[in-house]
Amino acid sequence: MVPSQGNTRAGGKQFRLVKFFAWASFIVLAIFSFPFSLVIFQQAKETLLRSYETSAITVGENLNHQVFQNFVLPVIQAFGSIKLSDEEQYLLMDRVVRNTIHGFNVELVNVYAIGQGVIAYSTDPKLIGRKAQETEGYLKAVKGERFSGLVSERSELWGLGIELIGGDRKLRTYVPLRGSNPYLGTETYVAGVFELTQDLTWEYESIIKLRYLIFGLSILIMGFIFVALLLVVHKAERIIEQRAQEQRDLQEQLHQAERLAALGEMVAAVSHEIKNPLGIIRSTAELLASMPDARDTQQKLSTVIKEESTRLNRIVTEFLDFARPQVPILQECDLTEIIEKNLYFLKPELEKKGITVKHNLNGRSLALMADHGLLYRAFFNIFINSVQSIADGGIIEVSVEETGALYRVEIGDNGSGISRDNLKKIFNPFFTTKDKGSGLGLSIVRKIIEGHQGTIDIDSEEGRGTTVKVLLPRSA
Repeated sequence: MVPSQGNTRAGGKQFRLVKFFAWASFIVLAIFSFPFSLVIFQQAKETLLRSYETSAITVGENLNHQVFQNFVLPVIQAFGSIKLSDEEQYLLMDRVVRNTIHGFNVELVNVYAIGQGVIAYSTDPKLIGRKAQETEGYLKAVKGERFSGLVSERSELWGLGIELIGGDRKLRTYVPLRGSNPYLGTETYVAGVFELTQDLTWEYESIIKLRYLIFGLSILIMGFIFVALLLVVHKAERIIEQRAQEQRDLQEQLHQAERLAALGEMVAAVSHEIKNPLGIIRSTAELLASMPDARDTQQKLSTVIKEESTRLNRIVTEFLDFARPQVPILQECDLTEIIEKNLYFLKPELEKKGITVKHNLNGRSLALMADHGLLYRAFFNIFINSVQSIADGGIIEVSVEETGALYRVEIGDNGSGISRDNLKKIFNPFFTTKDKGSGLGLSIVRKIIEGHQGTIDIDSEEGRGTTVKVLLPRSA
């Protein structure tokens, strides 16, 4: 069933909608994939920070216990007071701190003396004596609270919260150093502040790279899906356009068939009405010419009437052949014999015009099921057209090839050729570029070839020649 034009237009609109949906989906997914990667990055970042913060607090609490038990109490008992400026006390403090943080990812430990507001001890001796910066973490630790914060040397991209690769990322944790009654074990006061610095640069950059990787993979996957969807849409559009063209061709063929059917009926009726009177006119002319008292003028006029009657009868016969359905009576015959018979019949005309015929038949047998008479007439019309288009001394080339279940026949000449505009109308009934002729020859040829389930096509270039291509099945 031929699809309606409305369905074709609807299908085209649907696929245009699919294309729009593909573009819209790609843009929307591309926009939302970045926030998605940011969410994943934020979750990973918070997990990393919680892990390091927990580790730092654990180390800080352990430092608080070790320093108080192994440094504060022994030093007070031995020296009466704590003075880290004393080398022996400093070395003891340094040994306790380094033993406690050993095996942990702690880059720097500062111990602030609250009373003086300076760094009393540091694993980096150059920082000792430096005044404490009253940051949020430091102030909370003074009040007995713990605090952790990320310190970054790299700014965000355009203030959008998009962190870039590069620069150091460090976690600073403040833990109060609490003093307690050594006998009761109860906490009584905040004696100092521990500041622990951990380097998160490598882990942090790994998370940033993971975010970019997720975003890049998301775009890549969406790109592949988008391209695949576009390919499907383009393929579907080509199929729809092809079907629409086929539908237009079928409609044109249907209209052409309807026009030809009506024309055939009219031609058949008119031809029958003309043929009988034409026969009477011819017979009368022959009778007048044969009368004993016929003069020379009368005989000449009778001869002209007979010749013109014969020509008109031939044209009327063509009309009838065009109007009648060309139903082939199939029987086994030889394609080589049909073509050679045409060439033999046309031999006088070919020799008269000095036309050379080249072919690859070589007497080989090319059997097929066909109507011998109809095929002979079809090829005769083709050869006649070639002969009439060639000036003296031209060439006609005949090639027959076996391609599967088909015979491919090509008849080419180097004649005058056919213009591009006329080539489109060459099979139309009554179209001719000759001074004489009905213009039905190629129309009848096509009806005969198609009646054998074959096809005919013509390639031509004005001034360079014409090639007629015929495909015939071996068994129709």
